[in-house]
Amino acid sequence: MDRFDTMRLFVRIVERRSFTLAASDLDLPRSTVTQAIKRLETRLGVRLLQRTTRHVSPTLDGEAYHRRCVTILAEVEDAESAFLDARPTGLLRVDMHGTLARTFVLPDLPDFLARYPGLRVHLGEGDRWVDLVREGVDCVLRVGDLADSSMVGRRIAMLEEVTCASPAYLERHGVPQTPDDLDGHLAIGFLSTATGSTLPLEFVQNGEVRLVNLPSVVTVTGADTNIDLARMGLGLIQVPRYHLADDLASGRLVPVLPDYPPTPSPVSLLYPHNRQLSPRVRVFIDWVTATFAARARDGVTSL
Repeated sequence: MDRFDTMRLFVRIVERRSFTLAASDLDLPRSTVTQAIKRLETRLGVRLLQRTTRHVSPTLDGEAYHRRCVTILAEVEDAESAFLDARPTGLLRVDMHGTLARTFVLPDLPDFLARYPGLRVHLGEGDRWVDLVREGVDCVLRVGDLADSSMVGRRIAMLEEVTCASPAYLERHGVPQTPDDLDGHLAIGFLSTATGSTLPLEFVQNGEVRLVNLPSVVTVTGADTNIDLARMGLGLIQVPRYHLADDLASGRLVPVLPDYPPTPSPVSLLYPHNRQLSPRVRVFIDWVTATFAARARDGVTSL
């Protein structure tokens, strides 16, 4: 293992806080990792890592060395990528919502893997906040406005949103013609995982965004449950149009207030600001951006 490989290994251990996880990420035997770090500390004459049975953390010297390693490795990768047609290899770890994955990513994933046979892909599913560095995730695909300044965000598309309800609900409560007609209506309360508060309905009226809070008899945190309850006639919902394509086509759900649409939701790819983009992440970003661009029929606007 040369010095650059050892630096990469050390950086991964600091990120993952684990020898075992770093070894797994880099496809190295645990014993190789241990010996490489021992040799590194011996050569430098300092202790770089504090080890316990459950946790690994950098010492003060280790933190300083880690910062230098990140800078040096980024410069090396930039220099090499300018002259080499770097073929992506290794494990690509991506996290995204399951519906987003099944609609936009999985259908074309075999073609992506055929194009880059050196890649292996792990897809994590969920809406929870992911610590990319600590969990060893390369990038996440998220819908909505982003406020995490520790991540670099690249917006790749906008998703058209639609307000809808079941025919049975509209028969009981009436069909509103403007947002002013929503008195007496119900919404299925969707709780924000960031704030724990129920999200208001949103309408663009006379060029301005209007927020409307309606009472709810049921609140949820899951997108699929939100739609199931709308089918049951329990209230109005606002979700991306692609998520409702079959329901809208079959009439199970009906658009409401189409002249007052919600603002579209951005789709963004995020990755740590202090991690140089690897070839595998770069090709994934380019590929998934093109994948969204090909889905304009589902209310997707590419950027």
